[in-house]
Amino acid sequence: MEDPIVPFDLMRMFFGTDPALFYLEIVFRTFVIYAYALLLIRWVGGRGIAQMSVVEFLLVIALGSAVGDAMFYPEVPILHAMLVITIVVLINKFLDVLIFQYKPIEEIIDGVTSEVVSDGVINMETLRKSKLGKSELFEGLREQGYVNLGAVRQAYLESSGRLSTFRARPPRPGLPIEPAWSVCPPEKFGPGTVVTGTGAACCKCGTVIQDSGRTLTACPRCGNKTWTHAVLAEQNGS
Repeated sequence: MEDPIVPFDLMRMFFGTDPALFYLEIVFRTFVIYAYALLLIRWVGGRGIAQMSVVEFLLVIALGSAVGDAMFYPEVPILHAMLVITIVVLINKFLDVLIFQYKPIEEIIDGVTSEVVSDGVINMETLRKSKLGKSELFEGLREQGYVNLGAVRQAYLESSGRLSTFRARPPRPGLPIEPAWSVCPPEKFGPGTVVTGTGAACCKCGTVIQDSGRTLTACPRCGNKTWTHAVLAEQNGS
């Protein structure tokens, strides 16, 4: 029968119950596993963290468990860990080959690029499928210097999760996204309002109505009934 664990036993908490020489074994295990994993990752040719694909990200997670356990668990043989690491890397390499040769497999594993904004109007279907919130979209656009959707000619949600944008030249009136709505919500109005000035923008998809004197109803694109003033503002670098 094992001895009962003594709570807050500082010797056990900090030094464990293994013999002192095992610390030297931990150092040896760490060097061996680290060097072996590094060699295999270099062979795979992984990209930087910001450019990791889904397969490479999964590789990092799988290697983390296999590498870590063998470094300090005495009951885990080093060769077992090296075998696991090798198999994981080979699976990764095999998937890379499939992705390179077969477009459908690439789309399944890495995803596809989707159009999220076109001519200042949000593609609501893309938002729904990608589970991207409008606040996240607006945040990504503000980070690139946009203050209204009218300045966005095209925006794409890349398979990596990044947002690629292209400016409209010249900028057009559009839905304001700066300041952030949580900080300063835009003035909103509903059906029956007469269009004046730079027009009215749908608060849901960004569709702009510029026909001066027109009475607003529901948005012709998404059916939303909440509008705000469309704004025209120059962006930095435009």
